Amino acid sequence: MFSGIVETTATVVAVREEKGNKHFTLRCPFTRELRIDQSIAHNGVCLTVVDIDGDDYTVTAVHETLLKSNLGLLREGDLVNLERSMRPDALLDGHIVQGHVDQTALCTGVEEAGGSWYFSFRYVPQGDNTTVEKGSVAVNGVSLTVVDSKPDSFRVAIIPYTYEHTNFCRIKEGTTVNIEFDIVGKYIARLMKNYLGK
Repeated sequence: MFSGIVETTATVVAVREEKGNKHFTLRCPFTRELRIDQSIAHNGVCLTVVDIDGDDYTVTAVHETLLKSNLGLLREGDLVNLERSMRPDALLDGHIVQGHVDQTALCTGVEEAGGSWYFSFRYVPQGDNTTVEKGSVAVNGVSLTVVDSKPDSFRVAIIPYTYEHTNFCRIKEGTTVNIEFDIVGKYIARLMKNYLGK
């Protein structure tokens, strides 16, 4: 489980395809603290460390993950948001994030607003995926508060610290991002649907 509080970014140093999977080699400040079989969220996607070599480590994304996320678009030099799994004694500073990306969304606009930014995203509604005003959503693994919730779109406000310490600094109109909708909201939506018979 994760909280959506990104620790740092990693740089993609190599991408290797093998059948339907992709192996990503990345470099980050805490590589030497990692261990094989450790789970780390990459742009919100929980992946397992399969190899460590000096300052670099490797994870593998299977075909299903590549279809549901933006990881298949990664190239050498791209920045990836990282978060290690929560410890049981850690404070939940963000919200409950599973590391199971629901789908992707497209950035439809970036608006500067007095030192911060508003990012707008549009997605294709699927199943119980929805946002609510002032609710939580994870965008590329970053826990954010929803602004202007609509059936197929929403905005988020990004402060300078988040902009500078995550890959939001590289998101622009047309960029594909990963979305994980609030798990509590998804359960409620499913229960209501079952209860109302719709």
